Amino acid sequence: MSTRTLGAPANGDKVFRGLKAGDIDLVTSVPCVKFGPLLDMITADPDIRHIPVTREEEGIGICAGAFMGGKRPALLMQNSGLGNCINALVSLDLLYGIPVLMIVSHRGTAGEKIAAQVPMGKATVPLLDALGIEHCCPTPAEGEKEVANAAMKAFSTRRPVAVLLDLDFWRA
Repeated sequence: MSTRTLGAPANGDKVFRGLKAGDIDLVTSVPCVKFGPLLDMITADPDIRHIPVTREEEGIGICAGAFMGGKRPALLMQNSGLGNCINALVSLDLLYGIPVLMIVSHRGTAGEKIAAQVPMGKATVPLLDALGIEHCCPTPAEGEKEVANAAMKAFSTRRPVAVLLDLDFWRA
């Protein structure tokens, strides 16, 4: 077992089960402490290929290529990286009808202790709305079902869909 799971946030198992139910078979991820246990589960699963990336737009590009190669990709990222990948989302995924499931650690919400996270926390939903990207913010009890539904929605509509996991999701 990885040491990064010690003291790490709960409920990664619900997201993992939702990814599996949504038939996700390739995941790109940008580091976030909230994803520790979830990444351990993804990495250990022989049916999911995990590709760590350094920037969110790199993840969007890899997911687009993976989709064109027959995969069902997801990108795990923090909402602070949404601004980094807007151009890739608009000029690649939205323009060409390329789906991607985005699992987003939504920092900067109520209870955030890091002041620098708050501005993007407030801007996340309006940015997704402006881009026309459907999104949800499930409770822990809804996590598995909402992740699976978001995956199905992304691939049936051939559009990006975001699941926003706020601080309350990780605390429960």
